[in-house]
Amino acid sequence: MKKIDCSVCGSKAAVVRGRYRFSESGLSNVVVNGIELVSCPKCHNIDPIIPRMNDLMLLLALAVVAQPYRLKGEHVRYLRKYLEMSGVEFSRLIHVDKATLSKWENNDDAIGEQSDRLIRAVTLALGDGMKAKMEQVVRSFPKIQGSRDVRIEIDPQTKSYHYGAA
Repeated sequence: MKKIDCSVCGSKAAVVRGRYRFSESGLSNVVVNGIELVSCPKCHNIDPIIPRMNDLMLLLALAVVAQPYRLKGEHVRYLRKYLEMSGVEFSRLIHVDKATLSKWENNDDAIGEQSDRLIRAVTLALGDGMKAKMEQVVRSFPKIQGSRDVRIEIDPQTKSYHYGAA
C-alpha cells in the first residue's frame, strides 16, 4: 500500500481509492468517484488526489448545465466562475442587474425559466470544451423540471456523470 505524508499532521497516511464529497467546487452535492484519497489514520483527514483538474471542472460544468432541474444559486455562481467572469461581467452579458444576479447566487430570488435557459446556453457557448455536447443539452431544455436538490456523481476515469438523491 502506498503511503504519503498527511497534509494536516504529517503522519504517514495510506493512499486508497474511493468517493470524495467535492465541496471545494462550491457546490454542495458533488461526489467524485474512483479517485485516490490520502487517508490519515491519526487525524482522520482525507485529501483527494485529483488528476486533470481542468477536465473535472469541465465535466462538472456540463453536469450542472445538463441537469433536468432548475438551476439554484450555487449552480449559477459555479457556472459564472467556470467562465472566469465577475458578477458585473456576467450580469451585463445576460442583461440583468448585478443585484439580481447576486440575489440569484445567494438564493434570495428564484431564477426564472428563461433566465435559467439563457445561463445554460451562455455556458455552453462560451465554456471551453462544451461545443461537442451543446446540441444534446439544448434539446433537453424542455425536460427541465422544477427545483430539486440533486447530487451530481462524477467519474473522472470514464468522463461521465449521473444524478442521485441529495
